[in-house]
Amino acid sequence: MPISAEELLSVVRKYWRSDHEFDGKLERSPELKRFQALWKQELKKLDQWRVLMRELRAALPQFEIGHATATSTSCFRCTVFTDRQSVEASHEDGPRERRWGVVGCLSILAPIYTVYGLQYDYKGKDVIAAKVFFDPLPPEMQALAEVVGRKIEAMFGAEALPREIAETRIPLIVDLLEPPATTLFHALFATDPENVAV
Repeated sequence: MPISAEELLSVVRKYWRSDHEFDGKLERSPELKRFQALWKQELKKLDQWRVLMRELRAALPQFEIGHATATSTSCFRCTVFTDRQSVEASHEDGPRERRWGVVGCLSILAPIYTVYGLQYDYKGKDVIAAKVFFDPLPPEMQALAEVVGRKIEAMFGAEALPREIAETRIPLIVDLLEPPATTLFHALFATDPENVAV
């Protein structure tokens, strides 16, 4: 049975607060203690996540597969990207390059996952623009997202989080993001979907 926004909100309340009571204190909040303890437990799945990335490399040899998990977020993350390609730019911009791909996220807070798209524009080594794509993904990203999603489902038994539930606003502070900006996506996955260090 699909998980509801109400059920997910009750889950994420265990790990994120709605106030600033512990800001500036040395003492960790009960929510942060639970979050850090959960990550300690979930890191036992890291080898399984690496197996997933090996399977993605075998299934998608023309793409660059990367590991983008950070324990400050609420998920394991992997990236599947193209190589950089030259793009047309106005004369004064000079040469630019672009790469695009998808990011697969497996939440540690609930048995759910999401796959979203990313596009980066570069000038030299610097990222000059980053664009995040959610459902519906651009056509060139759809097949890639399906492969990543199927692999996560098969290996971890997780279900895809529908976009309309992911966008549910929540009354919690997630990292530095505060209501009304915070959503279930931020609490279950990450507040910085464009930041995957590729």
